[in-house]
Amino acid sequence: MTRNPTLLCCVYPEQKVIALSSISNPIRLGVAGLGRAFALSAPAIHAHPGVNLVAGAEPNSEHRRSFETTFGAKTYADVRDLVTDPDVEAVYVSTPHGLHKEHALAAINAGKSVLIEKPMTVSLEDASSLIEAAKKAGVQIIVGPSHSFDGPVKLAEALIAEGKIGRVRMIHALYATDFLYRPRTAAELSTDLGGGVVFSQAVHQIDLVRRLAAVPAQRVTARTGGAWDADRPTEGAYSMLIDFSEGVYASLTYSGYAHFDGDRLMENTAELGIPKSDEFKSARKILESVQDESEFKSSRGFSSLETCPQAQTHEHFGQVFVFGDRGDLRLTPNGVEITDTNGPEFYPAPFRTARAEVFDTLYAAVREQTTPLQDGKWGRASLEICHALLTSSETGDTVTLNYQEG
Repeated sequence: MTRNPTLLCCVYPEQKVIALSSISNPIRLGVAGLGRAFALSAPAIHAHPGVNLVAGAEPNSEHRRSFETTFGAKTYADVRDLVTDPDVEAVYVSTPHGLHKEHALAAINAGKSVLIEKPMTVSLEDASSLIEAAKKAGVQIIVGPSHSFDGPVKLAEALIAEGKIGRVRMIHALYATDFLYRPRTAAELSTDLGGGVVFSQAVHQIDLVRRLAAVPAQRVTARTGGAWDADRPTEGAYSMLIDFSEGVYASLTYSGYAHFDGDRLMENTAELGIPKSDEFKSARKILESVQDESEFKSSRGFSSLETCPQAQTHEHFGQVFVFGDRGDLRLTPNGVEITDTNGPEFYPAPFRTARAEVFDTLYAAVREQTTPLQDGKWGRASLEICHALLTSSETGDTVTLNYQEG
């Protein structure tokens, strides 16, 4: 396999990285929610020269103290106090899914741009409400982090646009994890409250596949099989076919039932960009040893930068192949492999920290007023496909999409 780093100057836009090195006016960011979601993003925020954490809101007093100690920033017990703080100019909403609308709307109405954890909201109506509110307030919505921000996905998009595999014909995405057997709250095991793998995991696959297809989705045919484990009463797996315009189609399959480890097919690298040993660890058996699941879940919130996941490569979301009429493309944790009649060639994706691209996007949106790819309408479009997945599985019918155009 050959490597081609010289092409990166053409297909991987380095100008944002160069500009960020001389930033003198970072975004003053407030965080709503200091739990597990924030802990996954904290290292990237801390390392990013375009972001300065100035405040956080969280009902858990231990997480508030850890945040204050680590970042020297103020904290609040109530999100309403955070969004009205004049020192805060943008808010990262990393609270539970069911609170996204309430907390994002409070920030938007206070004149703050928002970075909202995926999924944007649970209902499509709530997503539309946030889009309209942001338009009225003249602020930005960015929906993420999701794996569509990952460096290899960004690089793959550029390589496809350069014509490296010709016209995209088909996309395949597959991942198997232990998602359902990690510590969960009751809400995370309720589909109605935005729990289960559809709202938490499918949105990752949907986002990155949409970015690589680069044309609007049109229809969804899907199956979930319901809850296969009565003790985890929500969808734990799905498979779907998305028809896009221009004849492009994609198959997306995911299982969170903690049997086969999909990271074995990704260079033994975990989703968060951390190398894994060959030793098999049963998430089901580990969960059985936990006496209080909710308490254990809470303990995984932010405590220090040292205890946050320390990525060594880009994050990933399992196997992703893009099949073109001149070649095929495969995502890896370190970059992109393209195979054509000349054989495989590898293109490395520059790595700073996991999720650095998310905060590049936030900075460009707030400081440069650049409309992000993953804006409110993008987030709503991915959410619509999640709902279509559930509807198609329930009815057995193909579902036509309505919110996929700009």
